[in-house]
Amino acid sequence: MAAKGLKGVIAAETQISFIDGNEGRLVYRGYEARDLAVSRSFEEVCFLMWHKKLPDQHELQILKEYMQQERSLPAYLIQILESLPDNMGTMDVLRTAVSALGTEEYKWKPTAEQAARITSIIPTIIAYRYHRTKGTVPVEPRSDLAHVENYLYMLTGALPSPAHIKALEAYMILTMEHGMNASTFSARVVSSSESDLISAVTGAIGTMKGPLHGGAPSEVTAMLNEIGDKESAESWIRGKLERKEKIMGFGHRVYKTLDPRAAALSEIVHSIGKEDKWLDLAAAVEKKAIELLKEYKPGRKLYTNVEFYAAAVMRSIDLEAELFTPTFTASRTAGWAAHVLEQSEDNTIYRPEANYTGIFV
Repeated sequence: MAAKGLKGVIAAETQISFIDGNEGRLVYRGYEARDLAVSRSFEEVCFLMWHKKLPDQHELQILKEYMQQERSLPAYLIQILESLPDNMGTMDVLRTAVSALGTEEYKWKPTAEQAARITSIIPTIIAYRYHRTKGTVPVEPRSDLAHVENYLYMLTGALPSPAHIKALEAYMILTMEHGMNASTFSARVVSSSESDLISAVTGAIGTMKGPLHGGAPSEVTAMLNEIGDKESAESWIRGKLERKEKIMGFGHRVYKTLDPRAAALSEIVHSIGKEDKWLDLAAAVEKKAIELLKEYKPGRKLYTNVEFYAAAVMRSIDLEAELFTPTFTASRTAGWAAHVLEQSEDNTIYRPEANYTGIFV
């Protein structure tokens, strides 16, 4: 019998990441992802993904400078972005724009330089489209800002606060990689035909935009907006539980204990929450929800998941819902690239079999 959706089928060996749902662990090349999110920069973790080790200061500086130089949109891509219809969603625009980057410089075999180039330019594409949909002037990237700081700057036109940079950087590190998920598998399948990195990332973006994979944590955002302030948290949550309604942002299909990504974001939020009212609200809601879930649902082991803190982070930095999945994509691109690089090291084209269940006439 076929394994529907390839569930439980091991399709590759990887050194990139390890997930233990029972113990609540997410490991990037031997390092706990939560530790990296708290102590390392986005660029440092990218280097780890692509080069299999953390960089020294010289290597980190070289990568930062290279990524800073690769942020600007080429003139032809701006023309394409300007010509796309207004009713095209941001993920559709991103897929189309990334595909247009597929010039000879991205030909097989993929390189770490290619990975850095595509990771660097995707936030600029997202920010450019965002401003065009709002009728505002796109903000040019700056070559003196770090990756996450520059992304926030391009969206708002103002230098972000250290609290917002730290929160979004942790989120982007924690969503950079998560095993052989649907979009990562798509990237590896495309790459296995010895197609280029751009084609692999384009395929992955097409997969990410599906609602079963890259959906935004909008329901958690709505919940936090409805609660409004810390003082209202207990009565609001009790009301939900009394009516036997679901509290969004708690429980996970893979993790049977605390989602390690949520744990890391929680640490960030609790350390900086007093600097931002929405992060402070999220921390208070989490604490009260965990307390009341134990009271109303004893033995269920319902813990905070990453969507809860993703929503808190996005709301705190005023990121609109239409940017949630594109921002997730901007971080996951680094992980896709790592898998494409790994696929190229010992490549065999993916060619699974199918059971014919039709008729013969």
